[in-house]
Amino acid sequence: MLAGLFMAYVIAWALANPDAVPKPDALLSFGQKIHESRHLIPVVLLIIAVLGSIYAGVATATEAAGIGVVGSLLLALVQGSLNQRTFIDSLMGATRLYCMIALILCGAQFLTLAMGYIGLPRHLAEWIAGIGLSQFGLIVALTIFYVILGCFLDGISMVVLTMGVIMPTVQKAGIDPLWFGIFIVLVVEMAQITPPVGFNLFVLQGMTRREIGWIARVTLPFFFLMVAAVLLIYFFPQIVTFLPAQMRH
Repeated sequence: MLAGLFMAYVIAWALANPDAVPKPDALLSFGQKIHESRHLIPVVLLIIAVLGSIYAGVATATEAAGIGVVGSLLLALVQGSLNQRTFIDSLMGATRLYCMIALILCGAQFLTLAMGYIGLPRHLAEWIAGIGLSQFGLIVALTIFYVILGCFLDGISMVVLTMGVIMPTVQKAGIDPLWFGIFIVLVVEMAQITPPVGFNLFVLQGMTRREIGWIARVTLPFFFLMVAAVLLIYFFPQIVTFLPAQMRH
């Protein structure tokens, strides 16, 4: 659903800004497309193998990651794209990216410890739990609460610091815990693109070298799309619960 909203926005933006859209490639026949995809198809099959091994219960997430790494290495060797230069470049690129992420996480963890020490997230969660809101009011309050927290904390810290207080309130309000889990994923991801400490904003800044203000501005439509997604799953909870209900049968 969320991917559909994002794709619809991208299509609408492309139609409204045709000059900013890259020029289309030359038209190819189906056979030519298959030929040109000869390097892409093995990658797609590798992704299917990694995700399929997790969903089939054959491998844990860590084991599936190992499958992905070994499979990528074999593909690079078979396709002839792995040499000393490309190996060093990919290694240094990965090192720079993860060092940047590690520094962001260290800063976020320091702020998390400070806020956890003064008990601010817990007190706010207790206040929301104690004001006796309706289901819809509770969802709105929690959405605002987590978006504000996302301005200062990373996603995992938000969940860990607040869930012990929030979860009993959610269950008392009659909200399906499975639905609430999907809701939390959505609002935490919303919170990760809120400045000044939106984790994903810093990752994008490190990858694009653009100003954080510009990145925050261009990601704002996706924030509102996620707000729309929260409203959709609230008014149509079957979007979330349909497939799990089929598995229970």
